[in-house]
Amino acid sequence: MSTPLNIAVVVGSIRKDSFNRRFAEALARLAPEGVQFNFLRIDDLPHYDQDQDGDNAPEVRRLKAEVEAADGVLFVTPEYNRSYSSVLKNAIDHASRPYGHSKWKGKPAAIVTLSPGPLSGSMAAQHLRNVLAVLDMPTLNQPEMYVQWKDGLVDEQGKVGPASQAFAQNFVDAFVAWVHRFKR
Repeated sequence: MSTPLNIAVVVGSIRKDSFNRRFAEALARLAPEGVQFNFLRIDDLPHYDQDQDGDNAPEVRRLKAEVEAADGVLFVTPEYNRSYSSVLKNAIDHASRPYGHSKWKGKPAAIVTLSPGPLSGSMAAQHLRNVLAVLDMPTLNQPEMYVQWKDGLVDEQGKVGPASQAFAQNFVDAFVAWVHRFKR
């Protein structure tokens, strides 16, 4: 029996009723058998401080271990001021430091942006894609997933609504195939 594929999910919104978290959970429900989506906690991380690189807080050590254990990473983030969220940037910085010891290196990734606005986070995705490139994270190019939050996107049972079901399933299947290409 093969080991399950471990996908780390990093949600860039820590709001209690986050649309991004709800959609990420709905996407996780579309995963095929043998694929496990693990949501990483980032709301308890201290602000990144290079002085702490040699003596990380327990929360930072936990994050680094979870990233290291992942076969791939799914980033789901809102767009704030034409970029991705500061809590997501903080988590990325923690797990990429100290220089030369990044836990992100080589991890296949995908980006989902979600916003109630009509641009659906496309600028956040572009900024995040630039950061993932310097972290040496091969990032899924197609299909892209910029989602405008609307009623019915996620139903009362936590599933992707019927209008977006095929699109979401295609994205999850493509991402899982992408991660399999890089599995060590």
